[in-house]
Amino acid sequence: MPKLTVIFTCIFFSLYSCTPQKQSITVSYNDYKINKENKQDSSLTAMLQPYANNIHKAMSKVIGFSTKGLTVKQPESDIGNFMADCMKIMAEKKFERKIDAAFVNFGGIRSYLPKGDITIGAIYEIMPFDNLIVLQEVKGNVLKEFLNKTAELNGWPVSNGVKLKINNKQAFDIFINEKPLDENATYTIANSDYIARGGDGCAMLTTIPVINKGYLFRDALIDFIQELTKQGKPIDWHTEGRVTY
Repeated sequence: MPKLTVIFTCIFFSLYSCTPQKQSITVSYNDYKINKENKQDSSLTAMLQPYANNIHKAMSKVIGFSTKGLTVKQPESDIGNFMADCMKIMAEKKFERKIDAAFVNFGGIRSYLPKGDITIGAIYEIMPFDNLIVLQEVKGNVLKEFLNKTAELNGWPVSNGVKLKINNKQAFDIFINEKPLDENATYTIANSDYIARGGDGCAMLTTIPVINKGYLFRDALIDFIQELTKQGKPIDWHTEGRVTY
């Protein structure tokens, strides 16, 4: 049952630096349950209705089609492969440079794609966060450390051209662009800004400079689907042994 929490806080502040600063000393709140028994405010409903209609219209727009639907699972899934491939392909276009690999944190995939029409609303359900696609140039040893973290978390989606195996929560037999991972080489990778900032325990990436063009991953998914639809292609991806136990 959803709840509306109202917080009342008494905060005092000074207008002049010479006046002693004061802080809040008490915080109180009440929980209000919102259900069908609550009486609707007709004037508020009428005010919000045009906005609700516009949002519903925008979210209901069909941008693609899937003949089988895409599901979520670990260590590899069809929707994970689709999203990682989308990140790599669209990032290469947006940043105008070659990218060696793209990764999608498994916890960031919040839904699936059903069989049939794909709407913008469905993409918002899959990716409700305003995460940006960012690039980083990482040494092979750092990339291996990162992939070990994904293995520890039971495997994340990786883009086409990346393969690895997981054993005892560690990544091994790692291939990038169909070549064994070189710990001394430098790779350009695409990730979400959340992961590049150290999200999901990826602290090894936090000291590496980030290349950012303000491109939302959700927008990339929508753009990618629309491009494929214009080419007459359905949104049908498959698992192919990119990440295995």
